[in-house]
Amino acid sequence: MSLKKTEKIWHNGKLINWDDASIHVLSHVVSYGSSVFEGIRCYETKQGPASFRMRDHMQRLLNSGRIYRMDNPYSADDLSAAAHDVVRANRMTSCYIRPIVLRGYGELGVNPLTSPVNVFIGVWPWGAYLGEDALEQGVRIKISSWRRNSQNSLPAAAKATGQYINSVLAKVESLKAGYDEAIMLNEAGFITDGSGENVYVVRDGVLTTPPISAGCLDGITRGSVMTIARDLGYEVREENLVRTDLYNADEVFFTGTAAEITPIREVDDRAVGEGHRGPITKELQGAFFAATKGETERYADWLTHVD
Repeated sequence: MSLKKTEKIWHNGKLINWDDASIHVLSHVVSYGSSVFEGIRCYETKQGPASFRMRDHMQRLLNSGRIYRMDNPYSADDLSAAAHDVVRANRMTSCYIRPIVLRGYGELGVNPLTSPVNVFIGVWPWGAYLGEDALEQGVRIKISSWRRNSQNSLPAAAKATGQYINSVLAKVESLKAGYDEAIMLNEAGFITDGSGENVYVVRDGVLTTPPISAGCLDGITRGSVMTIARDLGYEVREENLVRTDLYNADEVFFTGTAAEITPIREVDDRAVGEGHRGPITKELQGAFFAATKGETERYADWLTHVD
């Protein structure tokens, strides 16, 4: 899905025109990928647009910056308010929100500490990440030949742009092979995640997802689904998984801000369960989307209304 241009972007405390949100080609981030970012969704509700777990995302953004020694002059509350300013300025009823903190133009060497830190927040309309049909029909995936970064090489706790070149390799490999997405393993052979999504396996009514120690991001949607599933009475485990756990699962699905809850219908040319979205995935989707639309009082505090 191509990026749809909007009018305004927030930059270091000011709203600027979309076309003016530029950086120098010799900025540190261009050569070394030295930036951290978040992906946040804003949903249309009966009470107007509302962001989903905004402050949790902004706090994770600050945590990612702390790992990479990127001092951010703004608090999580400051950034949350700024994101809503951008949503309002662009008159969005629902959208995707991308805050990014990057190292700008300074010293062109590996040392980032002399390069200034810039903060941008952009918004644009974005539908289902893997396609509208995928939410019901599911996607085809393959186990990537590329292994996920080691935790002691690049920390999975941070959403840093440079780290995602690892995911790019897996994503392109899967697309070129005719699949929709990839699953990545760590060096020990355990499943970590997709190129940009967490993954869940359902077997005999029990949900299992890889632990953070496997090398996956501590996804906010991952945690939301964990809460919803337990509230619905399901057992949820965080345990190491291997590829055959996907082959023999009753259901498999991705979670993520972009992916939301997307079923996986096929892994390495092997049908998962009945080869389409399973009943537990469907139930979780219904409960999740009800929460994002403000229809579930229990999860009302996950939403922050823009107006």
